Amino acid sequence: MITIDGKWIMEGLSRSDSRRIKTSQELVDYVNEVGFLPLFKNSVKGFSVEEMTASDSWWAGVPGEDPWEWREVIAAEGNLAYGKLFGNRAGYISKEWYPYFASYRRDGYDFDSRYEDGLASHRTKRIMDVLSIYDMLPSNELRVMAGFGVGGEKGYEGALTSLQMQTYITIRCFKKRTNKKNVEYGWPVAYYSISEKLFGEDYVRSAYKYGTDECKARIMDHLAKRYPDATRKEIEKVIK
Repeated sequence: MITIDGKWIMEGLSRSDSRRIKTSQELVDYVNEVGFLPLFKNSVKGFSVEEMTASDSWWAGVPGEDPWEWREVIAAEGNLAYGKLFGNRAGYISKEWYPYFASYRRDGYDFDSRYEDGLASHRTKRIMDVLSIYDMLPSNELRVMAGFGVGGEKGYEGALTSLQMQTYITIRCFKKRTNKKNVEYGWPVAYYSISEKLFGEDYVRSAYKYGTDECKARIMDHLAKRYPDATRKEIEKVIK
């Protein structure tokens, strides 16, 4: 994605390209095949939803064709993890590979242990404490309940991103707000959940036994096989 005259220009495929992904289900199938996939172009050439879809399909207002809208459908299905998972930017990880990212990114820590060892901020602790009570919460309500409302704690978005990158929380779905007449309005709001509540505690932590270094190596080796022209440095940059 590049910016020209203040507008985002997607660096994707032409509609006539046989390789392009055309539907949300095709994207789910592709992510399950490759294991994990950032939403936007990154250091590994060709390794993004952006580069696998039609460049003019994004934010074009055509229902069913917009990859930006697909994330709402895919998150609600709960078969892939979606959130800020690659370099603090959005992407998908399959259920098969999510435990390996959890082991690698968490370094074997559950959140409470990380916090007790001084490796997690009090801001992330506020969010985790609230989410531990609920199955999921919309971002706007979570912000207030965790003490980040007007006049409260700062750094909400940064704390959310950190928890997603470390796989402690994930986006469960998107929903629009409703007014007093129960009429939807505005942009869809992300609902967050502790990852173990979506995929199950035993499953999410099932790769802890391999250790951080081995899980990182498995992720890097898998990507290197899919993209042999990418350097190890380029691969490490996108997955860390």
